[in-house]
Amino acid sequence: MPLRVAVQMDHINTVQIEGDSTFALMLEAQTRGYQLFHYEVDRLSMRDGRVYAACESVKVTDVAGDHFDLGDARVEDLADMDVVLMRQDPPFHMGYITATHLLERIHSFEPGGTLVANNPAEVRNAPEKIFVTEFPDLMPETLITRSSEEIRKFRDEFKDIIIKPLYGNGGAGVFRIQEGDQNLSSLLELFESTWPEPFIAQRYMKEVRSGDKRIILIDGEPVGAINRVPSADEARSNMHVGGRAEAIGMTEREQEICAAIGPELKRRGFIFVGIDVIGDYMTEINVTSPTGIREVKKFGGLDIAALFWDAVEARRS
Repeated sequence: MPLRVAVQMDHINTVQIEGDSTFALMLEAQTRGYQLFHYEVDRLSMRDGRVYAACESVKVTDVAGDHFDLGDARVEDLADMDVVLMRQDPPFHMGYITATHLLERIHSFEPGGTLVANNPAEVRNAPEKIFVTEFPDLMPETLITRSSEEIRKFRDEFKDIIIKPLYGNGGAGVFRIQEGDQNLSSLLELFESTWPEPFIAQRYMKEVRSGDKRIILIDGEPVGAINRVPSADEARSNMHVGGRAEAIGMTEREQEICAAIGPELKRRGFIFVGIDVIGDYMTEINVTSPTGIREVKKFGGLDIAALFWDAVEARRS
């Protein structure tokens, strides 16, 4: 029987399809004959233990500007779905956390039950910039703190550092602070007034000039990589701030990193994960709404969307 798949996402009319992994997953699901539904997270509700959402049936087409057709909204009990994809973009805040609590109520570990991907309870327990600290030998020197004194000491030690919000995403709020930079005090004041949680500081790695590599793992196994090279006037390599994507393979060190984290990713029910690697070190483990599928395929890599649905079907059998 074709699977019934509900996709919890930002509204599909905002999607830039040429680089969107959620859209790639939807295209492959449709190719397999699955019945697709679309809803935004603010349509998610729970009453008397029942988790439901106002969903629209959706058909997708790989044509920019004419990429979707939505049916009328209808309330669906999400426990009647075979698969729910939790794919709305972060930031990882209380709204995101609440959604994981609701979806946890329907997530089933039994064959044939409703599979939420990624596992919502484990997503809640693994914010990108904290989860990576479980593998300290694989990451660069990192400080998590709200103490301006500790951050100053960290900069004194390494001279050149990156500071960013702990629960940020997409490169937002990422600053490079070098020795003698007189903006540090003002920056810390801004962070303190904007975010209630600690901040994260890392040793700046000059290797980022050669690229910040995104490696995609499906069910704990590496299946593709893409290099993101920052523009000359940027410390960030994110595509939307001018980063350039290029084809790339994996080094022996990166294979070691994937082998070290893969079993834990699979144990936690993380079917689709994207890790970020600069030089010889992993900087983040992205489990909320990772990207990179379309870029890998564009440069001649594997069809990761197909591998994802193969893994989903295997877990449900």
